[in-house]
This record gives sequence, C-alpha cells and structure tokens, in this order.
Amino acid sequence: MKKNLITFIATFFLVTGFAFAQKEKEVKIKTSAICEMCKERIERNLGLSKGVTASILDLDKNVVTVKYNPKRTNEEAIKQTIVKTGYDANDLVADEKSHDKLPACCQKTAEKH
Repeated sequence: MKKNLITFIATFFLVTGFAFAQKEKEVKIKTSAICEMCKERIERNLGLSKGVTASILDLDKNVVTVKYNPKRTNEEAIKQTIVKTGYDANDLVADEKSHDKLPACCQKTAEKH
C-alpha cells in the first residue's frame, strides 16, 4: 500500500513537471549589456519577474535567452523588464532614468571590458 502511494506521488510529479516543461517558451533578446555586472543585473531582474523560469545572457553576442511560462508573462513584458533595468531590448530603447543610474562602466557609451 505504501509503495503504491509513493509510486503514485512520484508519477504525479513527473507528469506534472513534464506538462509544465512542454508549455514553456523561449525568446532571445538583443541587449546593450557590456560586462559581468550588466549580466548579473539583467539575469537577477528577469529572475524576479513573474513567469520567467530562466535567463542567461551571452555577453559575446549581447543576447539574453529567456525561458518563460506564457500563461504568466509574454515577450513584451520581458523586454519591458530589460528596458526598465536600463538596457536596450531589441528595438526598444533603455529607460533613460534607469540607464543613467547604471554604473558608468555599464552605460551604452562605455567600452566593453
């Protein structure tokens, strides 16, 4: 009886996890990020965003790959999070106030380092 219950619970979580993984989407967004501090800032803010399950910024390509639950967020909301963090997101320009609050080395006029 106990073994059947454990098997049922394990199967339930496996099926639930599999169903969730199938519904997850991925988007790649070009940013104006320059350095590791930019990477940490963008990934942290995206990680705190509702519906975002993972984000990884490739500094060589300046592209952030975001995995998200489309029932909880969308590509536009993700881009807005990046813009409000102070960075460009594809065709959207960074929020000026947020950008100006970034350290000088993270602003668009700074050179890669």
